Amino acid sequence: MPETIPLDGDVLLLAGARASVTPDRLPELVRLAQAHLRSRFDDYDREFESVHHGDDRTLFLVPEGHWTELGSDLGLEPREADALRRAHEQQLLRIGTKAGRRDEFETALEIREAVVVGR
Repeated sequence: MPETIPLDGDVLLLAGARASVTPDRLPELVRLAQAHLRSRFDDYDREFESVHHGDDRTLFLVPEGHWTELGSDLGLEPREADALRRAHEQQLLRIGTKAGRRDEFETALEIREAVVVGR
C-alpha cells in the first residue's frame, strides 16, 4: 500500500518552492520519509515531545539536524532533506495557527525541528 501524505497540499507547494524541489518530487520524498517515520513511530513517541495528536497525524519536536541526518540515511540530496524539513515545519505552524499555539510552535522551532508522522 502506498504511503499517504500527512501534509496539506499548500504546505507542500510552499515548502517545495522555497527549497527548489519540483512539485512532483516533493510528494515522492514525503512518501519515502513517511515509510521510514512510520516504521519508527514508537521510537519517536518514546524519545521526543509530541505537540499534537490528530486522527491522521502526530507532530513531534526533534533535535536540530534531524532532517539532515534522516536525509543522509535515506540517500537524499541536501536540498531534498531541506524541503522535507520545511514541509514538516510549515505543517506544524499551520496546525499551531488553527490551535492558537503558533507563537509557542515558532519559539520551539528556534531550537528544534518538526516531524509529522501519518497514522
